[in-house]
Amino acid sequence: MAGVIALTRAELSRLAHNRRYFIFTVAFPVILYLLIGRQVTAHAYQIGFGAYYMIAMATFGAFSGALNGNAQRISQEKKEGWIRQLRLTPLPANAYVITKIIVSLATTIPAIVIVLLLGRFYGNVHLPAWEWPVIAVVVWFGSTIFAALAVAIGYRFAPDQVQPVTLIIYFIFAILGGLWFPLSGFLGKVGQFTPTYEAVRIGAYVIHGDGVPAGLPIGLVVWLGIFVALATVAVRSTAESV
Repeated sequence: MAGVIALTRAELSRLAHNRRYFIFTVAFPVILYLLIGRQVTAHAYQIGFGAYYMIAMATFGAFSGALNGNAQRISQEKKEGWIRQLRLTPLPANAYVITKIIVSLATTIPAIVIVLLLGRFYGNVHLPAWEWPVIAVVVWFGSTIFAALAVAIGYRFAPDQVQPVTLIIYFIFAILGGLWFPLSGFLGKVGQFTPTYEAVRIGAYVIHGDGVPAGLPIGLVVWLGIFVALATVAVRSTAESV
């Protein structure tokens, strides 16, 4: 366990100097919220647009950080032999994967906190005190399940293949999940089965005061199971080559 903690600290320290990572996980959703969050007066998912867009941008930042940066780094480190080097140390065999997921859980928090603060003090979103941590946890869990998918992609694909793969997945889940704008019609119905939509919709239900349909949190757990299964298969299938 001490080895995992030490490796996690090293990963966090290195990531703190990665400007590109924080541009896409923090700066991009913050800028979008500043530009749009207070300008639209319509409603989405039965709540004010400012509140909806706050949840959507927090989800967007955390989702981007959990998927895009992690998959690329894992693939590059596999190519460079870093994973193989770690296997020569006394660390447990799964220490690398555990570390990546822990780092993802930690580094998605700033995007969520900053966007929620913007919603409160810039977007004039007023909520009961208990709703803020509930929404933060929902967004955090709904987004960071993509950390497991990042492990699957990073292990399975070469660095030059990872970027197009993650971009395709990124756009599919961002658009269908209603992170940039709420969807209706056929695409809206398809999007209801995505974890990004489920996270945003749960937050909207919390704000609106309605009971959250059981299918939404169950859907998030199902997606987590799918992504963990994919990561497990990818790690086992490449165990002999890294």
